[in-house]
Amino acid sequence: MEGHPHGPGHTGCACPQGAREGHRRAVAAFVAMRERFAAGEGLPAALAHSAGASRQWVSDELAQAARTVVDSGRAECTAWRDAVWRRTLLVVWGAVAALLIGQLATALGTGWSVARTAGIAAAVVTAVLLTFAARLHHAAGGPLAPLVGEDNRLSTSRTVAAAWLGFAVFSVLVLGGELALDPGDRPRLTDGLALGRVAGLLTVTGLSCLAAVMARLVVAARVRAQRLQKVRAVRPRAADLLTDDAGRGSFADAQYVVVHTVALAFAAVRLAREPWQLPDLPWGPALLAIVSTLMYLAGKYTEGGRPTVLSVVRVRPEEGGFDRDAPIRTGDDIEIRGNGFVPPGAQDPDRLARMVVRIGAVHVHVPLVPVAGGFGNPTDTALTVPVPVDVEPGRVEVQVVTAAGAETNRYPIDVLD
Repeated sequence: MEGHPHGPGHTGCACPQGAREGHRRAVAAFVAMRERFAAGEGLPAALAHSAGASRQWVSDELAQAARTVVDSGRAECTAWRDAVWRRTLLVVWGAVAALLIGQLATALGTGWSVARTAGIAAAVVTAVLLTFAARLHHAAGGPLAPLVGEDNRLSTSRTVAAAWLGFAVFSVLVLGGELALDPGDRPRLTDGLALGRVAGLLTVTGLSCLAAVMARLVVAARVRAQRLQKVRAVRPRAADLLTDDAGRGSFADAQYVVVHTVALAFAAVRLAREPWQLPDLPWGPALLAIVSTLMYLAGKYTEGGRPTVLSVVRVRPEEGGFDRDAPIRTGDDIEIRGNGFVPPGAQDPDRLARMVVRIGAVHVHVPLVPVAGGFGNPTDTALTVPVPVDVEPGRVEVQVVTAAGAETNRYPIDVLD
Protein backbone atom coordinates (compact mmCIF):
# COMPACT_ATOMS: atom_id res chain seq x y z
CA MET A 1 0.00 0.00 0.00
CA GLU A 2 1.55 3.28 -1.07
CA GLY A 3 2.42 5.57 1.80
CA HIS A 4 2.04 2.87 4.43
CA PRO A 5 4.46 3.47 7.32
CA HIS A 6 5.59 -0.18 7.27
CA GLY A 7 6.10 -0.37 3.55
CA PRO A 8 3.91 -1.06 0.53
CA GLY A 9 1.61 -4.03 0.76
CA HIS A 10 2.26 -4.58 4.47
CA THR A 11 -0.61 -6.42 6.15
CA GLY A 12 0.92 -7.80 9.33
CA CYS A 13 0.65 -4.79 11.64
CA ALA A 14 -2.21 -3.82 13.92
CA CYS A 15 -2.71 -0.45 12.25
CA PRO A 16 -6.01 0.16 10.44
CA GLN A 17 -4.39 0.26 6.99
CA GLY A 18 -2.62 -3.07 7.42
CA ALA A 19 -5.65 -4.76 9.00
CA ARG A 20 -7.95 -3.45 6.28
CA GLU A 21 -5.60 -4.62 3.52
CA GLY A 22 -5.28 -8.04 5.16
CA HIS A 23 -9.05 -8.38 5.35
CA ARG A 24 -9.46 -7.38 1.71
CA ARG A 25 -6.95 -10.00 0.63
CA ALA A 26 -8.70 -12.67 2.69
CA VAL A 27 -12.05 -11.77 1.13
CA ALA A 28 -10.55 -11.77 -2.37
CA ALA A 29 -9.00 -15.20 -1.77
CA PHE A 30 -12.31 -16.58 -0.54
CA VAL A 31 -14.24 -15.19 -3.52
CA ALA A 32 -11.70 -16.69 -5.92
CA MET A 33 -12.04 -20.09 -4.20
CA ARG A 34 -15.84 -19.92 -4.30
CA GLU A 35 -15.91 -19.03 -7.99
CA ARG A 36 -13.43 -21.81 -8.79
CA PHE A 37 -15.58 -24.37 -7.01
CA ALA A 38 -18.73 -22.99 -8.64
CA ALA A 39 -17.12 -23.62 -12.03
CA GLY A 40 -16.37 -27.22 -11.05
CA GLU A 41 -12.63 -26.66 -10.72
CA GLY A 42 -10.29 -27.67 -7.93
CA LEU A 43 -12.12 -30.84 -6.87
CA PRO A 44 -10.00 -33.85 -5.86
CA ALA A 45 -10.09 -36.63 -8.44
CA ALA A 46 -10.87 -39.18 -5.72
CA LEU A 47 -14.20 -37.47 -5.00
CA ALA A 48 -15.31 -37.00 -8.59
CA HIS A 49 -17.41 -40.20 -8.53
CA SER A 50 -19.56 -39.05 -5.59
CA ALA A 51 -21.68 -35.91 -5.84
CA GLY A 52 -22.47 -36.01 -2.11
CA ALA A 53 -18.83 -36.38 -1.08
CA SER A 54 -17.75 -33.60 -3.47
CA ARG A 55 -20.41 -31.28 -2.11
CA GLN A 56 -19.39 -31.96 1.48
CA TRP A 57 -15.69 -31.46 0.71
CA VAL A 58 -16.38 -28.17 -1.04
CA SER A 59 -18.58 -27.03 1.87
CA ASP A 60 -15.88 -27.87 4.43
CA GLU A 61 -13.21 -26.04 2.43
CA LEU A 62 -15.39 -22.96 2.09
CA ALA A 63 -16.32 -23.02 5.78
CA GLN A 64 -12.65 -23.16 6.75
CA ALA A 65 -11.80 -20.29 4.40
CA ALA A 66 -14.75 -18.32 5.77
CA ARG A 67 -13.31 -18.61 9.28
CA THR A 68 -10.10 -17.07 7.98
CA VAL A 69 -12.11 -14.16 6.60
CA VAL A 70 -13.83 -13.75 9.98
CA ASP A 71 -10.50 -13.69 11.81
CA SER A 72 -9.14 -11.00 9.50
CA GLY A 73 -12.38 -9.04 9.86
CA ARG A 74 -12.08 -9.22 13.64
CA ALA A 75 -8.54 -7.86 13.43
CA GLU A 76 -9.75 -5.03 11.19
CA CYS A 77 -12.52 -4.19 13.66
CA THR A 78 -10.04 -4.04 16.56
CA ALA A 79 -7.74 -1.72 14.63
CA TRP A 80 -10.71 0.39 13.52
CA ARG A 81 -11.94 0.85 17.10
CA ASP A 82 -8.47 1.87 18.18
CA ALA A 83 -8.27 4.55 15.50
CA VAL A 84 -11.83 5.84 15.22
CA TRP A 85 -11.78 7.75 18.51
CA ARG A 86 -8.91 9.89 17.23
CA ARG A 87 -10.77 10.58 14.00
CA THR A 88 -13.91 11.60 15.86
CA LEU A 89 -11.84 14.02 17.93
CA LEU A 90 -10.55 15.59 14.72
CA VAL A 91 -14.17 16.03 13.61
CA VAL A 92 -15.21 17.51 16.96
CA TRP A 93 -12.39 20.01 17.18
CA GLY A 94 -12.70 20.73 13.47
CA ALA A 95 -16.32 21.72 14.12
CA VAL A 96 -15.16 24.04 16.90
CA ALA A 97 -12.65 25.64 14.53
CA ALA A 98 -15.33 25.99 11.83
CA LEU A 99 -17.65 27.68 14.35
CA LEU A 100 -14.90 30.10 15.34
CA ILE A 101 -14.17 30.96 11.71
CA GLY A 102 -17.87 31.46 11.06
CA GLN A 103 -18.21 33.71 14.09
CA LEU A 104 -15.23 35.79 13.01
CA ALA A 105 -16.55 36.10 9.47
CA THR A 106 -20.05 37.20 10.53
CA ALA A 107 -18.66 39.61 13.12
CA LEU A 108 -16.91 41.74 10.50
CA GLY A 109 -19.99 43.86 9.89
CA THR A 110 -21.77 43.76 13.22
CA GLY A 111 -18.89 43.46 15.66
CA TRP A 112 -18.09 40.92 18.33
CA SER A 113 -20.70 40.23 21.00
CA VAL A 114 -21.11 38.45 24.30
CA ALA A 115 -23.28 35.84 22.60
CA ARG A 116 -20.43 34.97 20.20
CA THR A 117 -18.02 34.52 23.08
CA ALA A 118 -20.54 32.36 24.92
CA GLY A 119 -21.08 30.24 21.82
CA ILE A 120 -17.36 29.59 21.39
CA ALA A 121 -16.99 28.84 25.09
CA ALA A 122 -19.92 26.40 24.98
CA ALA A 123 -18.41 24.68 21.94
CA VAL A 124 -15.06 24.32 23.68
CA VAL A 125 -16.66 22.89 26.83
CA THR A 126 -18.67 20.41 24.74
CA ALA A 127 -15.56 19.39 22.80
CA VAL A 128 -13.60 18.90 26.03
CA LEU A 129 -16.34 16.64 27.42
CA LEU A 130 -16.40 14.61 24.20
CA THR A 131 -12.59 14.37 24.27
CA PHE A 132 -12.71 13.01 27.81
CA ALA A 133 -15.39 10.49 26.83
CA ALA A 134 -13.37 9.49 23.76
CA ARG A 135 -10.25 8.87 25.83
CA LEU A 136 -12.21 6.97 28.45
CA HIS A 137 -13.82 4.67 25.86
CA HIS A 138 -11.01 4.63 23.29
CA ALA A 139 -11.07 0.83 23.05
CA ALA A 140 -14.81 0.83 22.26
CA GLY A 141 -14.93 3.54 19.61
CA GLY A 142 -14.59 6.71 21.66
CA PRO A 143 -17.63 9.02 21.50
CA LEU A 144 -19.38 6.48 19.26
CA ALA A 145 -19.45 3.84 22.04
CA PRO A 146 -22.84 4.91 23.51
CA LEU A 147 -24.34 4.96 20.00
CA VAL A 148 -23.47 1.33 19.17
CA GLY A 149 -26.21 -1.20 19.84
CA GLU A 150 -25.90 -4.73 21.16
CA ASP A 151 -25.68 -6.00 17.56
CA ASN A 152 -22.51 -3.92 16.99
CA ARG A 153 -24.29 -1.52 14.63
CA LEU A 154 -24.82 2.21 14.96
CA SER A 155 -28.23 2.67 16.54
CA THR A 156 -30.49 5.10 14.69
CA SER A 157 -32.61 5.85 17.75
CA ARG A 158 -29.59 6.41 20.02
CA THR A 159 -27.91 8.67 17.48
CA VAL A 160 -30.99 10.87 17.04
CA ALA A 161 -31.53 11.06 20.82
CA ALA A 162 -27.86 11.92 21.36
CA ALA A 163 -28.08 14.68 18.73
CA TRP A 164 -31.07 16.31 20.46
CA LEU A 165 -29.51 15.94 23.91
CA GLY A 166 -26.20 17.37 22.71
CA PHE A 167 -27.94 20.32 21.10
CA ALA A 168 -30.00 20.98 24.24
CA VAL A 169 -26.91 20.89 26.45
CA PHE A 170 -25.05 23.19 24.07
CA SER A 171 -27.95 25.65 24.08
CA VAL A 172 -28.04 25.75 27.89
CA LEU A 173 -24.25 26.26 27.98
CA VAL A 174 -24.59 29.21 25.60
CA LEU A 175 -27.17 30.89 27.83
CA GLY A 176 -25.11 30.06 30.92
CA GLY A 177 -22.05 31.63 29.34
CA GLU A 178 -23.95 34.79 28.45
CA LEU A 179 -25.31 35.03 31.99
CA ALA A 180 -21.79 34.68 33.42
CA LEU A 181 -20.28 37.22 31.02
CA ASP A 182 -23.12 39.77 31.14
CA PRO A 183 -25.04 39.61 34.45
CA GLY A 184 -26.90 42.80 33.51
CA ASP A 185 -28.84 40.88 30.86
CA ARG A 186 -30.18 38.43 33.43
CA PRO A 187 -33.93 39.22 33.05
CA ARG A 188 -33.94 38.56 29.32
CA LEU A 189 -31.86 35.40 29.68
CA THR A 190 -34.14 34.13 32.45
CA ASP A 191 -37.19 34.71 30.26
CA GLY A 192 -35.44 32.72 27.52
CA LEU A 193 -35.51 29.68 29.79
CA ALA A 194 -39.28 29.82 30.36
CA LEU A 195 -41.05 26.51 29.99
CA GLY A 196 -43.71 27.81 27.62
CA ARG A 197 -41.06 29.01 25.22
CA VAL A 198 -39.17 25.71 25.00
CA ALA A 199 -42.08 23.25 25.19
CA GLY A 200 -41.57 22.08 21.60
CA LEU A 201 -37.84 21.48 22.07
CA LEU A 202 -38.34 19.62 25.33
CA THR A 203 -41.11 17.48 23.83
CA VAL A 204 -39.06 16.39 20.83
CA THR A 205 -35.92 15.80 22.92
CA GLY A 206 -37.81 13.79 25.52
CA LEU A 207 -39.68 11.76 22.92
CA SER A 208 -36.48 10.93 21.02
CA CYS A 209 -34.87 9.68 24.25
CA LEU A 210 -37.99 7.64 25.02
CA ALA A 211 -37.89 6.21 21.49
CA ALA A 212 -34.29 5.04 22.05
CA VAL A 213 -35.34 3.18 25.19
CA MET A 214 -38.51 1.77 23.65
CA ALA A 215 -36.69 0.59 20.52
CA ARG A 216 -34.23 -1.36 22.64
CA LEU A 217 -37.01 -2.92 24.72
CA VAL A 218 -39.07 -3.86 21.65
CA VAL A 219 -36.11 -5.43 19.83
CA ALA A 220 -34.97 -7.35 22.92
CA ALA A 221 -38.47 -8.68 23.58
CA ARG A 222 -38.98 -9.76 19.97
CA VAL A 223 -35.57 -11.47 19.87
CA ARG A 224 -36.34 -13.41 23.06
CA ALA A 225 -39.69 -14.46 21.61
CA GLN A 226 -37.89 -15.48 18.35
CA ARG A 227 -40.09 -13.14 16.34
CA LEU A 228 -37.01 -11.18 15.26
CA GLN A 229 -33.57 -12.46 14.26
CA LYS A 230 -30.53 -10.32 15.02
CA VAL A 231 -27.03 -11.15 13.81
CA ARG A 232 -24.04 -9.29 15.18
CA ALA A 233 -22.23 -7.10 12.65
CA VAL A 234 -18.48 -7.09 12.12
CA ARG A 235 -18.23 -3.40 13.07
CA PRO A 236 -20.38 -0.26 13.14
CA ARG A 237 -20.79 1.71 9.93
CA ALA A 238 -22.33 5.10 9.19
CA ALA A 239 -24.72 3.42 6.74
CA ASP A 240 -26.32 1.60 9.70
CA LEU A 241 -28.30 4.76 10.42
CA LEU A 242 -30.24 4.46 7.15
CA THR A 243 -30.29 0.73 6.43
CA ASP A 244 -31.52 -2.52 7.92
CA ASP A 245 -29.27 -5.33 9.14
CA ALA A 246 -28.80 -6.61 5.59
CA GLY A 247 -27.55 -3.24 4.35
CA ARG A 248 -30.73 -2.46 2.41
CA GLY A 249 -32.30 0.98 2.68
CA SER A 250 -34.86 1.19 5.48
CA PHE A 251 -37.73 3.66 5.02
CA ALA A 252 -38.49 3.83 8.75
CA ASP A 253 -34.88 4.61 9.67
CA ALA A 254 -34.25 6.98 6.76
CA GLN A 255 -37.33 9.13 7.36
CA TYR A 256 -36.53 9.23 11.10
CA VAL A 257 -33.02 10.56 10.46
CA VAL A 258 -34.06 13.01 7.72
CA VAL A 259 -37.03 14.51 9.56
CA HIS A 260 -35.14 14.96 12.83
CA THR A 261 -32.11 16.38 11.01
CA VAL A 262 -34.33 19.04 9.41
CA ALA A 263 -36.00 19.84 12.75
CA LEU A 264 -32.61 20.02 14.48
CA ALA A 265 -31.25 22.33 11.79
CA PHE A 266 -34.29 24.58 12.23
CA ALA A 267 -33.67 24.73 15.98
CA ALA A 268 -29.99 25.51 15.41
CA VAL A 269 -30.90 28.44 13.15
CA ARG A 270 -33.27 29.77 15.82
CA LEU A 271 -30.48 29.57 18.39
CA ALA A 272 -28.07 31.41 16.09
CA ARG A 273 -30.64 34.15 15.43
CA GLU A 274 -31.76 34.49 19.05
CA PRO A 275 -28.88 33.35 21.28
CA TRP A 276 -30.42 34.93 24.40
CA GLN A 277 -33.08 32.22 24.68
CA LEU A 278 -33.45 28.51 24.17
CA PRO A 279 -34.63 27.70 20.64
CA ASP A 280 -38.36 28.06 20.23
CA LEU A 281 -39.22 25.01 18.13
CA PRO A 282 -42.70 25.68 16.65
CA TRP A 283 -45.31 22.97 17.02
CA GLY A 284 -45.39 22.40 13.27
CA PRO A 285 -41.84 20.96 13.03
CA ALA A 286 -42.27 19.43 16.49
CA LEU A 287 -45.40 17.49 15.47
CA LEU A 288 -43.66 16.36 12.28
CA ALA A 289 -40.81 14.98 14.39
CA ILE A 290 -43.30 13.29 16.71
CA VAL A 291 -45.08 11.59 13.79
CA SER A 292 -41.70 10.48 12.45
CA THR A 293 -40.81 8.98 15.84
CA LEU A 294 -44.08 7.05 16.03
CA MET A 295 -43.52 5.71 12.50
CA TYR A 296 -40.02 4.62 13.46
CA LEU A 297 -41.25 2.74 16.54
CA ALA A 298 -44.03 1.11 14.50
CA GLY A 299 -41.40 -0.08 12.02
CA LYS A 300 -39.34 -1.57 14.84
CA TYR A 301 -42.34 -3.42 16.18
CA THR A 302 -43.33 -4.93 12.83
CA GLU A 303 -39.94 -5.77 11.30
CA GLY A 304 -38.66 -9.30 11.01
CA GLY A 305 -40.55 -12.49 11.69
CA ARG A 306 -40.04 -16.00 12.96
CA PRO A 307 -38.44 -18.52 10.55
CA THR A 308 -40.96 -21.06 9.36
CA VAL A 309 -40.81 -24.47 7.67
CA LEU A 310 -43.70 -24.82 5.23
CA SER A 311 -42.87 -28.14 3.55
CA VAL A 312 -40.21 -30.82 3.20
CA VAL A 313 -39.80 -32.73 -0.06
CA ARG A 314 -37.41 -35.31 -1.42
CA VAL A 315 -34.95 -33.85 -3.92
CA ARG A 316 -35.33 -35.36 -7.36
CA PRO A 317 -32.06 -37.10 -8.26
CA GLU A 318 -30.12 -35.57 -11.13
CA GLU A 319 -29.03 -38.94 -12.50
CA GLY A 320 -31.49 -40.94 -14.53
CA GLY A 321 -32.97 -43.85 -12.58
CA PHE A 322 -36.07 -45.68 -11.56
CA ASP A 323 -36.42 -44.00 -8.16
CA ARG A 324 -37.28 -40.48 -9.22
CA ASP A 325 -40.63 -40.83 -7.49
CA ALA A 326 -40.08 -42.56 -4.15
CA PRO A 327 -40.42 -42.02 -0.40
CA ILE A 328 -37.67 -40.41 1.68
CA ARG A 329 -34.95 -42.82 2.72
CA THR A 330 -31.66 -42.39 4.55
CA GLY A 331 -29.01 -41.13 2.15
CA ASP A 332 -31.50 -39.07 0.15
CA ASP A 333 -31.41 -35.30 -0.09
CA ILE A 334 -34.40 -33.36 1.18
CA GLU A 335 -35.36 -29.80 0.37
CA ILE A 336 -36.82 -27.75 3.22
CA ARG A 337 -39.02 -24.94 1.98
CA GLY A 338 -40.15 -22.00 4.06
CA ASN A 339 -38.99 -18.48 4.87
CA GLY A 340 -36.66 -16.64 7.20
CA PHE A 341 -33.86 -19.21 7.04
CA VAL A 342 -31.20 -16.56 6.32
CA PRO A 343 -31.88 -13.52 8.52
CA PRO A 344 -30.70 -10.04 7.52
CA GLY A 345 -26.98 -9.70 8.09
CA ALA A 346 -26.33 -13.46 7.93
CA GLN A 347 -25.41 -13.66 4.24
CA ASP A 348 -21.71 -14.07 5.03
CA PRO A 349 -20.41 -17.61 4.41
CA ASP A 350 -19.32 -18.03 8.03
CA ARG A 351 -22.90 -17.34 9.17
CA LEU A 352 -24.37 -19.65 6.53
CA ALA A 353 -22.03 -22.44 7.62
CA ARG A 354 -23.52 -22.28 11.13
CA MET A 355 -26.98 -23.30 9.99
CA VAL A 356 -28.14 -26.65 11.34
CA VAL A 357 -31.10 -28.89 10.56
CA ARG A 358 -32.41 -31.27 13.20
CA ILE A 359 -33.77 -34.49 11.70
CA GLY A 360 -35.08 -36.39 14.65
CA ALA A 361 -32.19 -36.58 17.11
CA VAL A 362 -29.51 -36.00 14.45
CA HIS A 363 -28.01 -32.57 13.78
CA VAL A 364 -27.07 -31.99 10.14
CA HIS A 365 -24.96 -29.00 9.13
CA VAL A 366 -26.28 -27.34 6.00
CA PRO A 367 -23.71 -27.69 3.19
CA LEU A 368 -22.57 -24.62 1.30
CA VAL A 369 -23.18 -25.00 -2.42
CA PRO A 370 -21.35 -22.27 -4.38
CA VAL A 371 -22.73 -20.74 -7.54
CA ALA A 372 -21.42 -17.86 -9.60
CA GLY A 373 -21.57 -14.74 -7.44
CA GLY A 374 -22.88 -16.41 -4.28
CA PHE A 375 -24.40 -19.57 -2.85
CA GLY A 376 -27.22 -21.73 -4.15
CA ASN A 377 -27.63 -23.39 -0.77
CA PRO A 378 -28.76 -22.34 1.74
CA THR A 379 -31.16 -19.55 0.78
CA ASP A 380 -33.77 -17.63 2.71
CA THR A 381 -36.64 -19.73 1.36
CA ALA A 382 -35.09 -23.15 0.77
CA LEU A 383 -32.20 -25.33 1.83
CA THR A 384 -31.07 -28.83 0.95
CA VAL A 385 -29.50 -31.35 3.33
CA PRO A 386 -28.83 -35.10 3.18
CA VAL A 387 -30.67 -37.51 5.47
CA PRO A 388 -27.87 -39.26 7.41
CA VAL A 389 -27.88 -43.00 7.98
CA ASP A 390 -28.04 -42.25 11.73
CA VAL A 391 -31.66 -41.15 11.37
CA GLU A 392 -33.98 -43.84 12.68
CA PRO A 393 -36.66 -44.93 10.16
CA GLY A 394 -40.20 -43.88 10.96
CA ARG A 395 -41.89 -40.59 11.77
CA VAL A 396 -39.30 -37.90 12.61
CA GLU A 397 -39.47 -34.12 12.94
CA VAL A 398 -37.45 -31.65 10.93
CA GLN A 399 -36.44 -28.30 12.43
CA VAL A 400 -34.09 -25.58 11.18
CA VAL A 401 -31.79 -23.60 13.47
CA THR A 402 -30.70 -20.37 11.76
CA ALA A 403 -27.41 -18.51 12.13
CA ALA A 404 -29.13 -16.16 14.60
CA GLY A 405 -30.02 -19.08 16.84
CA ALA A 406 -33.75 -18.95 16.10
CA GLU A 407 -35.63 -22.23 15.74
CA THR A 408 -38.38 -22.93 13.25
CA ASN A 409 -41.49 -24.97 13.85
CA ARG A 410 -41.18 -28.76 13.81
CA TYR A 411 -42.29 -30.42 10.56
CA PRO A 412 -42.95 -34.20 10.61
CA ILE A 413 -41.73 -36.48 7.80
CA ASP A 414 -41.67 -40.25 7.27
CA VAL A 415 -38.29 -41.89 6.67
CA LEU A 416 -38.22 -45.44 5.31
CA ASP A 417 -35.50 -48.06 5.32
